Amino acid sequence: MLRICSAFVFVLVPMQVEAAEVLSGPVRVVDADTWDVGGIRVRLHGIDAPELDQTCQSDDGANWSCGVWVTDQVRELYQGEKARCRVLDRDRYGRAVARCLVDGADAGQILVARGLAFAYRKYATVYVPQEHMAVASRAGLHAGKVQAPWLFRSISKAAQPSSGCKIKGNISAKGEKIYHLPGQKFYARTRINESKGERWFCSAAAARKAGWRSARS
Repeated sequence: MLRICSAFVFVLVPMQVEAAEVLSGPVRVVDADTWDVGGIRVRLHGIDAPELDQTCQSDDGANWSCGVWVTDQVRELYQGEKARCRVLDRDRYGRAVARCLVDGADAGQILVARGLAFAYRKYATVYVPQEHMAVASRAGLHAGKVQAPWLFRSISKAAQPSSGCKIKGNISAKGEKIYHLPGQKFYARTRINESKGERWFCSAAAARKAGWRSARS
């Protein structure tokens, strides 16, 4: 259904590291654009990738879990590899915003060129040429219909309960009431439909009291 194109010529811009904070170490992929590098949480500069719970549409109109797929693709490329990252900023979550090289190649550039991430024009335009090539060749995500991640987050945030409660009380296809805590395996994929009796909880104790059990993973 999707294809990854790798026939691109990458023009790497030398990184001036003398006066900048530099991180290095093995990569643990949290999601496509957020890594742990040597134990430090890093947000890759200048790119934006689908969220883990984001879905896309294929050419035939079928929905598929593109956020999970993209993260799996990035893990195949970089999990356990050694990265060297130049820190450019810190974001509001305390993450190091950085450009990272793996085997001398700019990871952000490669991810955008392969259609695994978007150029995040709000913060940088350095990867726009790679995105244009990926769109033209229908590489990765561009083989179907995909919503820009920043738009997806904006819509998702508007749909969250005003109470700020984060625990998801889901009802399974078998009618079982299960609550999911942030960080659990299926939390990101679980959607709440209040018209079906599903609901948000502010604490695990409140969920249990209402008759929900904890997700097993």
